[in-house]
Amino acid sequence: MDFIIEATLKAVADLYQTTLTAQEVNLQQTRKEFEGQVTIVTFPFTKVSRKSPEQTGNEIGAYLQSHVAEIAGFNVIKGFLNLSLSDSYWLTLYNQVVLSPDFGRLPHNGKKVMVEYSSPNTNKPLHLGHVRNNLLGYSVATILEAAGYEVIKTNLVNDRGIHICKSMLAWQKFGNGETPESSGLKGDKLVGKYYVIFDKEYKKQIDELKATGTPEDEAKKTAPLIIEAQQMLQQWEAGNPEVIDLWKTMNGWVYKGFDETYNKLGVNFDKSYYESNTYLLGKDIIEEGLEKGVFFKKEDGSVWIDLTADGLDQKLVLRADGTSVYITQDLGTAQLKYNDYHMDESIYVVGNEQDYHFKVLFLILQKLGKSWAKGLYHLSYGMVDLPSGKMKSREGTVVDADDLIAEMEQTAQVQTEALGKVQDFSEDEKNKLYHIIGMGALKYFLLKVDPKKRLLFDPNESVDFQGHTGPFIQYTHARIKSVLSRAEGEYNKTSDIEQLNSFERDLIINLTQFNDALSLAAKDFNPAAIANYVYELAKAYNKFYHENSILQAEKISTKNFRLQLSASSVKIIARSMNLLGIEVPERM
Repeated sequence: MDFIIEATLKAVADLYQTTLTAQEVNLQQTRKEFEGQVTIVTFPFTKVSRKSPEQTGNEIGAYLQSHVAEIAGFNVIKGFLNLSLSDSYWLTLYNQVVLSPDFGRLPHNGKKVMVEYSSPNTNKPLHLGHVRNNLLGYSVATILEAAGYEVIKTNLVNDRGIHICKSMLAWQKFGNGETPESSGLKGDKLVGKYYVIFDKEYKKQIDELKATGTPEDEAKKTAPLIIEAQQMLQQWEAGNPEVIDLWKTMNGWVYKGFDETYNKLGVNFDKSYYESNTYLLGKDIIEEGLEKGVFFKKEDGSVWIDLTADGLDQKLVLRADGTSVYITQDLGTAQLKYNDYHMDESIYVVGNEQDYHFKVLFLILQKLGKSWAKGLYHLSYGMVDLPSGKMKSREGTVVDADDLIAEMEQTAQVQTEALGKVQDFSEDEKNKLYHIIGMGALKYFLLKVDPKKRLLFDPNESVDFQGHTGPFIQYTHARIKSVLSRAEGEYNKTSDIEQLNSFERDLIINLTQFNDALSLAAKDFNPAAIANYVYELAKAYNKFYHENSILQAEKISTKNFRLQLSASSVKIIARSMNLLGIEVPERM
């Protein structure tokens, strides 16, 4: 729209003998309730026109219409000049931009970005919170790749610590040699089962100690189970072969289970880091920080950093006994990842309960003089609730990711069969379709909202073929595919259309906005920009479809043009949904 800015500056110069800069011309997209496509805010020009915003708008509008061929008309609403661009402008833009083979992918920018997401614990299955994390991380990575970045998708697995030892100890004591094969349970579910059993038995021991008069805090520390778990952790850290073997076996069960869930979710990783390999990292960085005066030692030998001048607090970075805290290994892992890939940016997809932790982590790395620290970003996201309420993992009431996926497939089946459009599908085709629709509903519902917002997820609401949902967009894709399949390739022919009706024009306008939506989504690390764009595109296509005859158009040239518009629409819908990690069916 640079030509409008240039023409507006010339209008102001000719009408009011004043030279302005391009920054003083404020262009906006015209609001839907008004006629036009581009709006100029006229309030800033009143100081040079010495007239009302409306009069100023009318004068500039008349000037632009008479001097700029692409401007077909205008209207003024208070201080806003709404411009209608000509059909020839939109057709040229469509032919030169939308039909270009490169449309929908931005040029390489030479930058490398790492996106870290998932970050599960190996003591329990993935749950609803992990689902939002995985879908968000995978979509952001896909969007950044389309926006010209080289992307590395990573997963930092929390596979060590007291919580892992709790599952291991409970399996030793109560498992009777149970395995995924003997139990029929996925490995992650089996290990999670013993994490819950540990918690129940631990609580029993605490209650027994309290009954003998032991204070609760003391009971929590002296219960035999927690002492045994702590001893097991010490044995693990000392390299006890039996403990290490059990740890490897149970983690192996979990990874196999995770892979099944990741496959259902349609996400993957280029590299996995494991805390069992990184938990000793960071001690060199602590020494470096002490030498630079960034950290200080207290009398007991513990190492701290004082961040009070930055509005934070004092933070422990190494215990008095020389053992790491979380921030220590995170410092070391950040350095390890940079050494491995030398990326320009690194995005951590982690829930908003860790906001403070990442403020501290990034600030420490900056104070240590790490040049790459300015490229670190915490993509913070809100909790996901279900209508039944918040989830709690240790009580065994967590909303399991596999159960949620199965429920989505079941909901998709019920809704699809109610429409009665799958009678000629085989059982395999039906099951595949239910998975595509169910996952499309889940992913779209979670990604159409700004990541920072907490959201209430309703499975039934998400599978609505008429609402602001994934299935509505998937159904639009299938509808267009049906039209094109009946046209037998005629949409590849050129057409000499010169005039557009309002539905054709609106559809072209929507199509031309895809690259802008992609740029915005990449800049803000926000898939919602793509989700809401493709919803508007699907709505525009459905209006176009209902108001225009396509295959029975009155002229061959009109028919070919509308088929070509349909082909462009289906391509961009599929491209947009792909950026969200959503499959689109050929028919439904």
